[in-house]
Amino acid sequence: MAKSQDSFNKKEKEKKRRKKNQEKLERREQRKIQKAEGGVKTFEDMISYVDENGHFSSTPPDPSKKKVIKAEDIVLGVPTRDDTFVEPIRQGQVKFFNDEKGYGFIIDAETKESVFVHINNVADALRENDRVTFEVEMGPRGLNAVNVKLAR
Repeated sequence: MAKSQDSFNKKEKEKKRRKKNQEKLERREQRKIQKAEGGVKTFEDMISYVDENGHFSSTPPDPSKKKVIKAEDIVLGVPTRDDTFVEPIRQGQVKFFNDEKGYGFIIDAETKESVFVHINNVADALRENDRVTFEVEMGPRGLNAVNVKLAR
């Protein structure tokens, strides 16, 4: 007597295929029923609106809350730079400095942000918790302190 050529895996795949086809037929029948009942959405039913807070809504927004924006006020691209005066010389405190590796970090007294400092940009010997004055320039990885001097 010969064995059946169907393996367990083949039987499982066939079951899944039949189940998928059955579900597809059921969905088709559901759509037919909805169409017969008038459940098809119109274009007006499909429209959604966005309110002033950016939330989707099925009702149109209130015209009294409408804001008028002038085309001249819209800035495309990079906004123009303000000519506000920035103090070129800043003050801060050395948070960390390693003489062997030649770098450290300074905490800016005004903005409280950490600024990288390299030993090549230091005029005096630095230790942790020293008060310093420095200038800031943009480096490849962020702000760098230059012209670092001990505060007198």
